Amino acid sequence: MKKIINIFSAIVLSLFLTSTSNAVEKWDMPMAYSATNFHSQNGVMFADAVRIATGGEIDITVHAGGSLFKGGEIKKAIQTGQVPIGERLLSGHQNESLIFGTDSIPFLATSYADSDKLWKHLRPELEKILDKQGLVLLYGVPWPSQGLYFNKEINSVADTKGIKFRSYNNSTARIAELMGMLPVQVEAAELSQALATGVASSFVSSGATGYDRKVWEHLSHFYEVNAWLPRNYVMVNKKTWNKLSEKNRNIIMGVAKMAEAAGTARSEQLSGWYLTQLAANGMTVTKAQGQLRTDLESIGKTMSDEWISNAGSVGKKIIDGFKSE
Repeated sequence: MKKIINIFSAIVLSLFLTSTSNAVEKWDMPMAYSATNFHSQNGVMFADAVRIATGGEIDITVHAGGSLFKGGEIKKAIQTGQVPIGERLLSGHQNESLIFGTDSIPFLATSYADSDKLWKHLRPELEKILDKQGLVLLYGVPWPSQGLYFNKEINSVADTKGIKFRSYNNSTARIAELMGMLPVQVEAAELSQALATGVASSFVSSGATGYDRKVWEHLSHFYEVNAWLPRNYVMVNKKTWNKLSEKNRNIIMGVAKMAEAAGTARSEQLSGWYLTQLAANGMTVTKAQGQLRTDLESIGKTMSDEWISNAGSVGKKIIDGFKSE
């Protein structure tokens, strides 16, 4: 991680030394997660690096925690030009195209190495979709692997019937249905309130979300499932992008590559630490095993088959490319 940050800094410095300051463009960058979350911190580093590397010509201000736009509103705000840039959970848009949910196929890519390999095949297809939507993809960073949060011990899917389950995309809503739970759409910024008021009492996410939202105040158990590593992605309005000088476009893309590498390294570095913090704050943290694991793998097989059968030739191309390596 430190090595990547040092390389990041060196590249930024070299770009700065070759840049000249002209008219300043001020960009607001909405992000859905709290300012202390590693995605938001990485976004601030990206913004600072762009500002320095462009000689102050592109001045990006990060608005974390859904303070400018809620998570579900960010992509539309960028498309309509309300803001030029922003970050959103990739799978939050799989209602538009199943391709957005590729990284949320259960038990397909369950490690950082596999997540990167899947991203290599997913990104070119995603760029084509975003281009048609008036957007340009800059970078994507994975969350730590996903697990299940409950307020009681769970030994099998039979124990989850009727539980109110916070969903944040089509995949998590489908998980709830297959486990006999009741899906409730809740954005990350609203999660703490939803748990406190009983709107939801379970969800699937990484240890990062649990730590950020101090879910030990409301829930008691976290089950490591290692189901998938969903990505957040940063995109920019295509019209805004095309108005930039070629020099600044190249600079931003270069900084974006480093932000992706640094953010991914930070995610992996923190993945185990988050779980130790959940345990340190009184939660029971354990691996999903026995009947629960068997049930979850069966559900994962169902969801994987559904995705592949509905994702068409593009989906097949991505999965075949991933599995061929």
